[in-house]
Amino acid sequence: MDIVKALLKEFESEFNTTKKFLALVPTDHFDWAPHEKSMKMKSLASHIAELPSWVSLAITADGLDFATAPYEEKKILNNDDLLMLLEESYASGKSELEKVNPEILNNQWILRNGDQILGDLTKYEMIRIAFSQTTHHRAQLGVYLRLLDIPIPGSYGPSADDQSF
Repeated sequence: MDIVKALLKEFESEFNTTKKFLALVPTDHFDWAPHEKSMKMKSLASHIAELPSWVSLAITADGLDFATAPYEEKKILNNDDLLMLLEESYASGKSELEKVNPEILNNQWILRNGDQILGDLTKYEMIRIAFSQTTHHRAQLGVYLRLLDIPIPGSYGPSADDQSF
């Protein structure tokens, strides 16, 4: 099995599904959250849109330290900004994945916050986490959309709202 080809195929599929969900994010509900412990709609959607860039990060860096590179939410003003961020993130990740030497996917990748190790992974495992995080947060977004009575697109099959899968 060609691992890079398999990752690229999955990456494209996840991108296409994610794009359907992000296109439905209502800008008039950017500051809405279903619960006080939940992320605001805008924060959740912008995080989902940037997740494909984690593939680039996994390949081009040996880790990430939140103590020296604190997370900064991307500035999103409208739905076009959101979809543009997704497109740019995907293009970046895809470009790096297309040219990666598969041998480096076994190299170590460390996620930390200063001295605290949050994850001691391989580059391959970090790419898988980027995919899993996309799926996880996209499902959260689906709940947000459902609670706002916005029809949910199919993802891995039809949804109650979209039988055309």
